[in-house]
Order: sequence, then C-alpha cells, then structure tokens
Amino acid sequence: MAQANGPERMGPKITGMGGVFYAVSDPAATRAWYRDVLGLDGEYGPQMLWSEETCEQPYSLISHFADDTYIKPGRGGFMINLRVDDLDGFVALLKERGVEILDSADEGYGKFAWLLDPDGIKIELWQQCAPPE
Repeated sequence: MAQANGPERMGPKITGMGGVFYAVSDPAATRAWYRDVLGLDGEYGPQMLWSEETCEQPYSLISHFADDTYIKPGRGGFMINLRVDDLDGFVALLKERGVEILDSADEGYGKFAWLLDPDGIKIELWQQCAPPE
C-alpha cells in the first residue's frame, strides 16, 4: 500500500485527520448525545486521542463515492467513521442505551456497524482487524 502522503519525501506533510465539522440545529444537544451515547466528550465537541489506539498501524481514510448510496439513510452527503476497539461490545452497549443499529458486517480487514446520530447523520463504527495492505 502506498503511504498516506504518496512516496516518501522530505518537508512538511499531512499527518492525520483533524476533525469533522458540520452544522446542526442544536449543537449542545448533539454534543450531549455524542457524550451520553457514544462516550465522546471534549471542550469543542467529541475528541478522540490517537494515543489511546492500540491497533497495529492504525489509519484514517478519506473515501470518495460517485453517489450517496453508501451514506444513505444518512443525510447531508457524508458519513462519520469512528474507530472502536471492540465492535461487538460497543454495539451491545449502544443497544442497552436504546440505539438502533442499522446493520453490521465483517469484511475480514475490519468489522463494521452503522447507526444514525440525532441529526440523521450516518455513523459507521469500524474495528480495524488488520494493518493496511
């Protein structure tokens, strides 16, 4: 697999995903849902520390699609992918909290589950099961 920034080079480079930013009608309510349901909190919104990641060669991905079929039934033309360390355990926790899981899949390189946040944004939960190829 090619490196995230193309061939190895000297000089400045992008080192990772900085965040996802989007408008909602009630930011405080959305942040409360992310805190109470997903366990993500932070001064400016949900924060995740890469230092807590234990997977071998963790990575983030920016993926482009010709249409929004994969993003549906989410709205807004985008989806948020969140890494988890134990997908089955996290899905069980979400179900205890009354969250509807839209679907799940095991693709070998990773396990996935999908849900909607309170604003209808699709969230993909991803447990990385193998390093990038």
